[in-house]
Amino acid sequence: MTEQTANIFATMLGRVRAAGEALIASHVLPESIDLSRVIVEPPRDPSHGDMATNAAMVLAKDAGRKPRELAELIAERLRADDMVEQVDVAGPGFINLTLKSGAWMSALRTAILAGPDYGRSRIGDTRPVNVEYVSANPTGPLHVGHTRGAVFGDALANLLAFTGFAVTREYYINDAGAQVDTLARSAFLRYREALGERIEAIPEGLYPGDYLKPVGAALAREFGPALREQPETAWLPVARAKAVDTMMAAIRDDLAALNIRQDVFFSERSLVEGADAQGRRVDQVGETIAQLRREGHVYEGRLPPPKGAPVEDWEDREQTLFRATAFGDDVDRPLKKSDGSYTYFASDIAYHKSKFDRGFGDMIDVWGADHGGYVKRMNAAVKAVSHAQASLDVKIVQLVRLLRAGEPVKMSKRAGDFITLREVVDEVGRDAVRFMMLYRKNDATLDFDLAKVIEQSRDNPVFYVQYGHARGQSVFRNARGVVDLPEDAQARARVLAGTNLDLLTDAGELAVMRKLAQFPRVVEAAALSHEPHRIAFFLYELASEFHAQYSLGGINSPHLRFIISNDPNMTLARLALVAGVVNVLAVGLALLGVDAPQEMR
Repeated sequence: MTEQTANIFATMLGRVRAAGEALIASHVLPESIDLSRVIVEPPRDPSHGDMATNAAMVLAKDAGRKPRELAELIAERLRADDMVEQVDVAGPGFINLTLKSGAWMSALRTAILAGPDYGRSRIGDTRPVNVEYVSANPTGPLHVGHTRGAVFGDALANLLAFTGFAVTREYYINDAGAQVDTLARSAFLRYREALGERIEAIPEGLYPGDYLKPVGAALAREFGPALREQPETAWLPVARAKAVDTMMAAIRDDLAALNIRQDVFFSERSLVEGADAQGRRVDQVGETIAQLRREGHVYEGRLPPPKGAPVEDWEDREQTLFRATAFGDDVDRPLKKSDGSYTYFASDIAYHKSKFDRGFGDMIDVWGADHGGYVKRMNAAVKAVSHAQASLDVKIVQLVRLLRAGEPVKMSKRAGDFITLREVVDEVGRDAVRFMMLYRKNDATLDFDLAKVIEQSRDNPVFYVQYGHARGQSVFRNARGVVDLPEDAQARARVLAGTNLDLLTDAGELAVMRKLAQFPRVVEAAALSHEPHRIAFFLYELASEFHAQYSLGGINSPHLRFIISNDPNMTLARLALVAGVVNVLAVGLALLGVDAPQEMR
């Protein structure tokens, strides 16, 4: 099945461009005109038709014609198309198209026969793309804020893979710097506690959560009291390594509870403590700085004080600076601290250079809300290290407000001062977490109500969509005895796709078919814009239309029921419609990482 036949909008775009090519052949349009700017999309107002094209508006200037005049010429060609029922030219030159009902029936057959591949495309052309998400410091369990970034990144990776990109899912382990030394000291305190020392209040600056007790116990089992007798310079790296390994194991386990498994876990420490093939230590951060210096992008200089900052908070000294302003940033950025160690930014530059060196010209980073001010400098760095050959799209995931029946939830039994990812998943389930974390655009704050996401009502989107799938499966079970369908999924699809769909004449049935036909276009748009929430929105809209059509077949309109006991042909036609809905709901939910249940319990 080709992309063109699976996507009715792509099919119609091809026909609009073919009309343009015909006008080129007849010398109405110049040969050099760029038809790639032409698009076909749903009209903003559904009363204007099924599709709209900007062809006349974008081609008129190069054609030397008025948009309205050119629109009439294009419309004349399209009126002869066998898919088109009506063509209207509106305003200064918009072209609105109404398709014949047979076009939507053909799209329904495609949706049925394609099964789990409906909406799949090759627009990515196997281009490598690196999606880095979560990347939380391994200093504690993942919290509810990390959950949103994890789900967003994973769903986006699913979308990109489904549309033909070669996706690598990556986690950047921040296992270097002061925060992991603080983790090591906190774990060492728990180690002493495991040896029998009485530990009162956790000292200021250390991590207080009980989650480090197992790390301390593991150190006690492995080393006994030996570490306690050593100086900090000796026990710190031991405690640090054990704590990071234990916390990363816990993080992987928490992510697995959300069905998230990443391909690469990249260590920040390896950038300065890695080794080459001969076992020699390699400082990739230093090498990256040296390369940028050779290319004129690093220099020694002074920075003006930050605006609004007190003088005592600013150090006037000559330092190693990245010329970020040459690549669109507001100021140049330090690469070394006053003690000679690298800044976090220096490590991040080397890390993104490693992505580029590994073949990723397309990079997507999913960051938390507090990193918005870091985007410009990181984009500047990627341009510099890739010689403008790579692109970086940073998706900022905004905060999650955790509620229960409208009241804020503040405390955690495990972590002490925040709610963990695992606590949320254990309380409401993976499906509710994944769907609702995507049921709002990533850059908008999200209210997540633990009580509402388990309600069985239309006001709970995840229930409503899953119920749509389960209701469709129930219709099939209830149709046994009225029609005889094969048990094999592919054989059943062939029977349903081959039934007489001309029987589906109700306006609601045609509306559901139109909705199903939009799915491939929505998938491509969501993938290209890096916006998986579009899939969640679409599924809710489709489920709403399906539930509404199901309800029409109640007491007042029994002729619209999906199962007509004395009319197997009409039943088969409506089962075909149900099959299309069930399939699209299943495919869309799979992209979001959510189950499509056979029945609701």
